[in-house]
Amino acid sequence: MTESWLIPLIAFAASLLTFFSGFGLGTLLAPAFMLFFPVDLSIALTGIVHFANNLFKLGLVGKQANKDVLLRFGIPAVVAAFAGSWLLLEISDMPALYSYQLSGRTFDITLLKLTIALLLIVFSLFELVPVLKRIQFGREKLPLGGLLSGFFGGLSGHQGAMRSAFLIRAGLSKEAFVATGVVIACFIDFTRLGVYAGRAAAFDISAHSTLLITAILAAIAGALLGNRLLKKITIIFVQYTVAVLLLLISVALGAGLI
Repeated sequence: MTESWLIPLIAFAASLLTFFSGFGLGTLLAPAFMLFFPVDLSIALTGIVHFANNLFKLGLVGKQANKDVLLRFGIPAVVAAFAGSWLLLEISDMPALYSYQLSGRTFDITLLKLTIALLLIVFSLFELVPVLKRIQFGREKLPLGGLLSGFFGGLSGHQGAMRSAFLIRAGLSKEAFVATGVVIACFIDFTRLGVYAGRAAAFDISAHSTLLITAILAAIAGALLGNRLLKKITIIFVQYTVAVLLLLISVALGAGLI
């Protein structure tokens, strides 16, 4: 069956990219699951793979996290994630601004996705435009970044891109950037664990255990490769990777593709 190799392949590639950028695994993996499974089940399966991969990376690089950034960013992120999750329940029935069909599938452009897309475009330009690159956010802006990342993470699940947009400007080494992002991601995953568990309870997850285990192992393999390659790359490479992926994700979000 196609899903038996396509989903693990995407999990591996996305996990490798995520190791450097700090985001992308859930964003890329969820649509892959949705090709073969209902949306709610896809969200549950993606959540399990995402959480397992983050726990593995936590053991791999967590000790290199910057504790000051962790506290300034992570605590507001967790608090805001609760608020975002609550708001999601309140606006979940909000109609789309525009809908269109492509290859037999319907895509919705929503106000939420457009808002996040515009914010991500602005942050990506800070890494690509020379004049803007000289502007420093400063660590005093980290609580704001935590609030935005956690809030939008709880509201739409797209917390990784917003987190990386702030952390990449925090003056961290490449190792500390990766490690700090992993620890904060685990904080957010714990916060959202109840949501994932609630969705998973409605399905027989064990029926898909083989595919799930394969996807988790593939994601772990991607993380292991990423950890080895991290020693050979520069912080400039990480910065440009984050910027380009932010632009790609923002375009896809704004178009309603993810």
